[in-house]
Amino acid sequence: MENRHIKLKIKRQDSPDSLPWWEEFCIPYKPNMNIVSVLMEIRKNPVNSKGEKTNPVVWECNCLEEVCGACSMLINGIPKQACASLIDKIYEKTGFEKKIVLEPLKKFPVIRDLTIDRHSMFDNLKRIKAWVSVDGSFAIGRGPRFAEREQKWAYVISRCMTCGCCQEACPNVNPKSNFIGPSAIAQVRLFNTHPIGAMHKEIRLNALMSNGGIQECGNAQNCRKVCPKEIPLTTHIAALNRDTVKYSIWRWFSE
Repeated sequence: MENRHIKLKIKRQDSPDSLPWWEEFCIPYKPNMNIVSVLMEIRKNPVNSKGEKTNPVVWECNCLEEVCGACSMLINGIPKQACASLIDKIYEKTGFEKKIVLEPLKKFPVIRDLTIDRHSMFDNLKRIKAWVSVDGSFAIGRGPRFAEREQKWAYVISRCMTCGCCQEACPNVNPKSNFIGPSAIAQVRLFNTHPIGAMHKEIRLNALMSNGGIQECGNAQNCRKVCPKEIPLTTHIAALNRDTVKYSIWRWFSE
C-alpha cells in the first residue's frame, strides 16, 4: 500500500462562461484519506499527472463531517459528499488501477471547477416558507410540544443539509422543468407539522400546488437512494400528495 497512488480525473472550468476540460492528477496514497484530503494534497502542490504546474482545484467545504452539504460533487458519477467519501471504500469497489472521476453537480451552475451555485435550492425554501414565523422578539415561554410519534420522523427531515444530491439524482429536475425538487417538498411536511409552523400550512400547500410543484414528481425514487442523511423523501412526498389532494378538494368546496 505504501507505493500506491491515487489517480484522479477532475473536470475543471475556469469560470461560469468558460468551457470545461479534464485534468488528471496522481497523489501518493495514505491510509484513511477522503476526497477532501486528496484535494488538499493537490492544493499543496498543484502539479498534474504530466508533471505540469497548474492552478489548484477549486472546491467548497466547511464542516468536514457531513453536516453543511457544501462539498457535494459527482464521485464516479454518483452525487456524494466529498468529506464522507473514503478513498479506501472507493477502491474496495474499483481497485487502485482505476481513476476516481470528480465532476461538479450537473443540475446547478458551475462557479469554478467543482464549486457550484446552489442558490436555486435556497430560493425554493423561500418559496415554500421553510421557517416558523414568530410575531415579535419578546419572550413567549416554552413552545408547544411535538407528539412523540411525529418527533421521530420530523427530526429525520430536519437533518437535511440542502446539499443538492437529491436534486442531482432526480430526472424531473432539468432545464425544461421548474420542479421544486424533493428536499423542498419534505421541508413542507416538516414545517406544516410544527405546531406553530402549521399557521402557514395553506400557504405552503398552495406553493406546492403551483407551477413546478409536487405534481412534477415522477416517483423515480432516485432521491431516496442518494440522500446522505437517508431521509425517506419518497415517503414524505407521498404524504404531501395526500395533503394536497385533500386541500384542493376543501378549497374547491370553499370557493
